[in-house]
Amino acid sequence: MKRLIVLGAGTAGTMAVNKLRHRLSPQEWSITMVDQDDTHHYQPGYLFVPFGGYTPEELVKPRRKFLPDDVELIVSGIDVVLPEENLVTLTDGRSLEYDFLVIATGTSARPDQTEGMTGSQWRRSVFDFFTLEGAAALGGHLADWPGGRLVVQIVEMPIKCPVAPLEFSFLADAFFTERKMRDKVEITYVTPMDGAFTKPVAAKHLGSMLEDRGIALETDFMVDRIDNEAKTLVSMDERVIPFDLLVTVPLNMGADYVARSGLGNELNYVAVDKHTLLSKKFDNIFAIGDAADLPTSKAGSVAHFSMEQFPDNFVNHVNGRPMTQFFDGHANCFIETGHGKGMLIDFNYDTEPLPGKYPVPGVGPFTLLKESRENHWGKLAFRWMYWNVLLPGRPIPLHSEMSMAGKHEEILT
Repeated sequence: MKRLIVLGAGTAGTMAVNKLRHRLSPQEWSITMVDQDDTHHYQPGYLFVPFGGYTPEELVKPRRKFLPDDVELIVSGIDVVLPEENLVTLTDGRSLEYDFLVIATGTSARPDQTEGMTGSQWRRSVFDFFTLEGAAALGGHLADWPGGRLVVQIVEMPIKCPVAPLEFSFLADAFFTERKMRDKVEITYVTPMDGAFTKPVAAKHLGSMLEDRGIALETDFMVDRIDNEAKTLVSMDERVIPFDLLVTVPLNMGADYVARSGLGNELNYVAVDKHTLLSKKFDNIFAIGDAADLPTSKAGSVAHFSMEQFPDNFVNHVNGRPMTQFFDGHANCFIETGHGKGMLIDFNYDTEPLPGKYPVPGVGPFTLLKESRENHWGKLAFRWMYWNVLLPGRPIPLHSEMSMAGKHEEILT
């Protein structure tokens, strides 16, 4: 009996297991998953919690509910992986031997990595929304916040869902406008990048949208510390931005056990081949989803598209055959822009977001790089798709590779 261990029962890990269980004979393969708890979170929903769009209870379900009956789920922390011994040790004292290992423990917000972030103003005037607890606390604060200087800030890239802080800014603009207090709120978007987004074409569109909404853009801001007494952000080059309410996206990092195991880079992401997701150091270890150091967005869509190709590669690899599927970094992101509208971007490792229609060229129903109500409804409909189609590993009629059909190049000026 061969042993497959999957560390992490989040989006990528759950999809991988559901797809592989159909491909790996139960008589020949045992599959074990390890996660620190039995609660699966719909993380894209965190964005809406501060504005009353979702309650926390609508975003969580048991992990066990989405796994095949013959897949073992162990609830425990992970101490270390010993790749030379094909062994995983858990914080509860158990040790698990494996023939193949899949690392899918994702990435998480680390406010402790920025000086002053978890100081006296934490969850008083400094909030995050990349955790369910943080999003709920921020919602309670916004409910009776009188206005002032709202700063939305990213510590460093990469982050989960890189458009999320932009979405928060757009939704905040709409939220305060609908409350008839937008004139009492000064919104500033602070980023370490040289524009509003990582891709120049999308950055041009999104930067214009910030400007249209009266949201100031502060670029190339590498935060050094948060001064809790003065309530200011201070950059490495000593620029100072005052705030009354700071909504931060803390440094995102992979799991600490990855570093202890000697498997990660400085942010605890596992080095893999960007097309096959196989470890660059060990021939029986894969890293998938946000846990991998892929040069693309750490977005749910990356996990979804890459998991369409991963099972074939895994089965070929474990049987000594060449891996024939090559993930191209395909990602698409619905961007909530407020007032019942949204935008959609579609890109991969090599291709910028381009205008056009998606998923059917010339038809849509979604419009790329343009706001529409259809895009907003697509964003909301994704929650049902996530729970009922994507996590269970059911097939969806979308190409995993990015298609250029119906798209056209946009020249930057």
